[in-house]
Amino acid sequence: MLIAHCPLMAPDPADLPLAPLPTQATAADAPRVLLVYTGGTVGMAVNAAGELAPMELQRLDRQMPELARLPLRVSLLSLPEPMDSSNVAPADWLFWARLIGHHYADFDGFVVLHGTDTMAYSAAALSYLLEHLGKPVVFTGAQLPVGASRSDAQRNLVTALEIAAARHPCASTVRVPEVGVFFNDVLIRGTRAKKVESQQFAAFKSENYPPLARAGIGLEFSDASIRRLPAGRLRVHQRLETGVAVLRLFPGITAAVVDAVLGVPGLRGCVLETYGSGNAPTAAWFLASLARARQRGVWLLNVSQCVEGRVVQGKYQTSAALADLGVVGGNDITTEAAVTKLMFVLGLGLDEARIRQLLGQDLRGEITP
Repeated sequence: MLIAHCPLMAPDPADLPLAPLPTQATAADAPRVLLVYTGGTVGMAVNAAGELAPMELQRLDRQMPELARLPLRVSLLSLPEPMDSSNVAPADWLFWARLIGHHYADFDGFVVLHGTDTMAYSAAALSYLLEHLGKPVVFTGAQLPVGASRSDAQRNLVTALEIAAARHPCASTVRVPEVGVFFNDVLIRGTRAKKVESQQFAAFKSENYPPLARAGIGLEFSDASIRRLPAGRLRVHQRLETGVAVLRLFPGITAAVVDAVLGVPGLRGCVLETYGSGNAPTAAWFLASLARARQRGVWLLNVSQCVEGRVVQGKYQTSAALADLGVVGGNDITTEAAVTKLMFVLGLGLDEARIRQLLGQDLRGEITP
């Protein structure tokens, strides 16, 4: 079992300094938001080699004078080594979850500045790790650095901060008590986000679920789509099983490829990206490879390759055999949410019956009942 833990060199959250940003907040009860800078395009600059690389987010108030007009109390926490999101690993998710847990009582909401490439994975992972989350955790970033003349960083960050501080106008309760991704005027549930664009500002899509909010002249929240406030207290999980893989099927895939993926030493789970509504080859060699993996205790989670897909195992003959082998149908879960869900559920140390139950059930809004 390959369990990820926070690395020993990770700093204690209490040792990381908070830098208050100048805003228009004057009232003592003004919402308090913690802005966590992990890296990403939003804070990049051109290095000596002419490449965009993450830098320390210096003097954010100078780069974004819009922040000064917010009626919020915002504190900035920059990680010691900002990173490109392509380098994000499960240990980072565990540390960020611990960081939010440490500051949870002191802030009304959280905004995480993150690179776009793996933002959907990170948002899904934090959704699972922060059980009974009762405050907003909004991931955002930019397609252009904050210093660029046409950067989308200002609009994304300012609105993400407003969402993190938003409360119901009547009940005065938290408006979005869950992890979300805000980008290009749309707030998406963390377990439903998928990056679909690298050249346009509309980088993310909400897959198989309506957006939680839209930003126009004002903020329009879809309260019917937002998860309810939890009854329990926040629980920060600190274990993830990293022995997982993704196997995307394609016509012509060979037994050698399938066996190589499913035979990886220490593999505990694999996301099968199948066709249509969860269909796969019925060739004897393919089914035998899946059977051998299951006999070794490898969990297989069936996810559709279709962007708006939903797995219905048994609808076609080509998926009936998967259910017979013990493959778990993922319904309409995204690959990003499926990978991180496998890591989370398998890291809980549960028995087989409970693992099967949790993999097939909706935990954080990743599956439509």
